[in-house]
Amino acid sequence: MRAVLETRREAAAVRVEELGAELERVRADLVDAEEVLRLRTIGLEQYLEALAEEEQPAETVAGPSPRKPVGPRRAVPHRQNAAGVEDLSVDYQAVMAAAAEAGGDGLGARRAAVVLGWDSASASRVEGARARLKRLVERGWLVETKPGRFTLPAEQRTDEAVRPGGGS
Repeated sequence: MRAVLETRREAAAVRVEELGAELERVRADLVDAEEVLRLRTIGLEQYLEALAEEEQPAETVAGPSPRKPVGPRRAVPHRQNAAGVEDLSVDYQAVMAAAAEAGGDGLGARRAAVVLGWDSASASRVEGARARLKRLVERGWLVETKPGRFTLPAEQRTDEAVRPGGGS
């Protein structure tokens, strides 16, 4: 009887090892798939921005519009080339305001999706918001302090705290 129980225990241990190895493989595949999704989301956003930039001159031929273009497909200028947050589109201004409100805790992609008026339960919308946050990091508007947490650069946070009415 003892030999039968030991054999069963050994078989169970082997099965646990096999499943553990399979779990690690699946986890690695999931990480790879998430990265592919992230890159494709960014690629789509960049394509839509480039497409909007190509179409923009045709719209301005009729004369300059007194209003700023609104919408998510406007290119994000580099921070050093911009006068201020007002150079960003309305959506990006809303994301920047949310990042300022979040303070040191940082703004996450799910919260950014909510700020943009998107369904935060939709993975594609959250990834789209993450792509926008990453674009703001690339252009110097935000910093990613921890993975997935986006804040204003330290110099901007101290400037806002010093300005009257800039804190809350």
